[in-house]
Amino acid sequence: MSRTGGSDAPEPVPRELGPWEDGIDRREFVTRLSRVAAAAAAIELVSLMPLLAGCAEEEDGPLSEGARNAVRVCMGVDSTDRVIVLTDEETAPVGDALLRETAAVDARHKSVLLENYGRRQLTQLPADLADDVRSFGPSVTFFAATARQGEFPMRRAFIDLATRELGARHAHMPGITPAIVREGLSVDYDVVGEITRDVYERLRTCTGVHVTSSKGTDLVARFSDALRWVPCDGSYHQSGEWGNLPEGEVFTCPESVDGVLVADVVGDYFSGKYGILPDPVTVEIADGLAGKITCANKQLEAELTSYLTSNENGGRVGEFAIGTNIGIKALCGNLLQDEKIPGVHLAFGHPNGDLTGATWSSATHVDMIPSDCTIYVDGELLMEAGRFVGLT
Repeated sequence: MSRTGGSDAPEPVPRELGPWEDGIDRREFVTRLSRVAAAAAAIELVSLMPLLAGCAEEEDGPLSEGARNAVRVCMGVDSTDRVIVLTDEETAPVGDALLRETAAVDARHKSVLLENYGRRQLTQLPADLADDVRSFGPSVTFFAATARQGEFPMRRAFIDLATRELGARHAHMPGITPAIVREGLSVDYDVVGEITRDVYERLRTCTGVHVTSSKGTDLVARFSDALRWVPCDGSYHQSGEWGNLPEGEVFTCPESVDGVLVADVVGDYFSGKYGILPDPVTVEIADGLAGKITCANKQLEAELTSYLTSNENGGRVGEFAIGTNIGIKALCGNLLQDEKIPGVHLAFGHPNGDLTGATWSSATHVDMIPSDCTIYVDGELLMEAGRFVGLT
């Protein structure tokens, strides 16, 4: 008994009424709750719009102009074409951009991922990859993948498969990056073509070129009528044609080269590994052959020496070229773009004999780029400190 009398049972706790017990119909409550949820979702969506816009811009914006140039302008792809994009995991954003542009012109297309055919490095073209390419029967191919050490023979075999065996038009883009798509591929290729043709006309019958630079390059190259100059203006619209993208250069295989080359960028896998060299590499050249190599970076010096002596003709100058892409203003450390900057570059190894007419070969090919070159063609000034002189 309690002191106040009555039962010892605890006092009941008042129960909180449900909304429909407090004068609100159950269906009205559900309706109001749905409206609140919808309003909250709308507020969340608004807050996400800047992020969503950024994603859309990354997918369709920064790479679209360069990819459109590559697909529509440089390679002339249309709805009658069958297109293969050979790429890898690291370069997938560029491969995807090329595929989107290919789909936009209603061309049949196929993406081929290198990692599906073996572990990198792939020193030879995998037979099953070649068979898959043959089965698709492309009229246009893109190689848009990283440039790995030892993979030059694989890349060269893919070019031969695409152009010689299948008659496809081929865009070669080893080491391509989104930054290069945004810069070197997003230029006006009508202008690049005009400059390229002008430079070609100056070079095609010349007998000698003298190159100097402020860093110490001093080279004399001699040329033969038996070896062709090749203008690369970025337009590959005929069966079996191929070239690098971004584009813009005129090249040949020289008859001989003598002097000193001081390079700020080295190609093949060195480009991705070392970029722009803080200490340039110096190569002494006599009668077209690399001699002493010196560099403050002793690891690079040793690697490059080993590379040039790794196979027959690996240290022989196989390419002499002048870059013509005036939309490229500075070196970026990636050979694919840097070799197109107005100036000179030399390559040791494979001379691209199918284009130049050279009758020898090599299992390697490595470009080297000096900067701010001054160029005389048969004694007449063509370029001064990296700027063309007297061109329209």
